[in-house]
Amino acid sequence: MSTFAVLRSTAEWAARFGSSGRRAVLSVGSFDGLHLGHQKILRQVIETAQAEQNIASVITFDPHPLKVLRPGQAPPLVETINQRMERFAAMGLEAALVLRFDRSLAGLSAEEFVRGVLVEELKTAAVLVGKNFRFGHRQAGNVETLTQLGRRFGFSVQIVEPVMIDGDFVSSTGVRNAVAEGRVSYAARLLGRPFALTGEIVRGAGRGSTVLFPTLNLAPEQELLPKVGVYATETYLDGRLYRSATNVGFRPTFDGTLLGIESHLFDFSRETTKGRLEVRFWERLRDEKKFSGPAELRSQIAADLREVRDYFRRRDLAAAQPVRS
Repeated sequence: MSTFAVLRSTAEWAARFGSSGRRAVLSVGSFDGLHLGHQKILRQVIETAQAEQNIASVITFDPHPLKVLRPGQAPPLVETINQRMERFAAMGLEAALVLRFDRSLAGLSAEEFVRGVLVEELKTAAVLVGKNFRFGHRQAGNVETLTQLGRRFGFSVQIVEPVMIDGDFVSSTGVRNAVAEGRVSYAARLLGRPFALTGEIVRGAGRGSTVLFPTLNLAPEQELLPKVGVYATETYLDGRLYRSATNVGFRPTFDGTLLGIESHLFDFSRETTKGRLEVRFWERLRDEKKFSGPAELRSQIAADLREVRDYFRRRDLAAAQPVRS
């Protein structure tokens, strides 16, 4: 399979694919979080492209359109642009065209976007989108508009049905709400994987190793953070995945005022003060509380660690059960 290409302009697209004689099969959107609904669309993009030996691709935007059009209403993003690219590549797409979203791009009508980008630059053969897809200036274009333009300019349009869980449509908004409310187990169902924070390890106050339990402190790159509390997590560090307990909070026992994300990794004893972490959130255990002092806090953390181990033990037992038809 071809190496995944991240292209930042239609000129870069032309340089990469212009002489190939192949056409784009693509979807268009922000794809924040790349949840199960997004994944369904992109799997069909890949299948359609492979059938005709075309380019399985996606057009996405950076920054998020609302950060330009209505900054006060822009949502906190589930993932960074780098995470989004990694997930596109892992799915098997061949290329992502990342267009810089600015007032100029926002001003294009639906027809101007289709003609100028999809047709003239990408030689698009097929576009796959959800039924609520909107595009063009003031989002005046919808799936009917796209279908009509496809007939006119010679590309097909496929409308992909949404994914539903517990009677609700899977959406980026649903993921954001679940994470912000601490319902990370439900967010994992919408995403098809646990919500994850990534970033650099930073020095903490040093209390973990001397008074309580040793932890690694994360400076998250993501805008969206889970609700303050204690979680059962897994932490990816130096090529290995450790089960862990993570506190998201302000350390009220020590009169903390800055939000911190600190994880205690099971079966990990090295002192590490730099490097990258990924913390994957599986289950919320409790709210953050203020205790009378270090001794009471230590007792609670010990109980939390037992509960996290129990959580993973139950999950392992469930995974080991035979599947019955």
